[in-house]
Amino acid sequence: MTILSTILIVLVALEFFYILYLETFATTSKATARVFNVTKAELERPIVVTLFKNQGVYNGLIGLGLLYSITFASAPLEISRLLLIYIILVAAYGSVTSDKKIILTQGGLAILALLSTFFNQ
Repeated sequence: MTILSTILIVLVALEFFYILYLETFATTSKATARVFNVTKAELERPIVVTLFKNQGVYNGLIGLGLLYSITFASAPLEISRLLLIYIILVAAYGSVTSDKKIILTQGGLAILALLSTFFNQ
């Protein structure tokens, strides 16, 4: 895997750790409300807090999986591609069901990272 691919994958992982932070630790913050275009009052509802925290853990594990794929995995390219494709598919689903810009905001960097894995292997 190229240095560019590794850097892009690390950036995608960091993006998902940021989402983990927003959803799990800063659930009711102004930043979370802004990023997810939700009112603070809505974020303070107990069911929303629970759902966000749960989703945050998933996002953190995706970030962890990406870091694992480039550091310890015996098949780093395959695992990285699998996780990046998963991220892109989830972003595509979000753009169809929620907000069209999700494909770029959540999936854009993952798309670039995936494409980079096909060059200079």
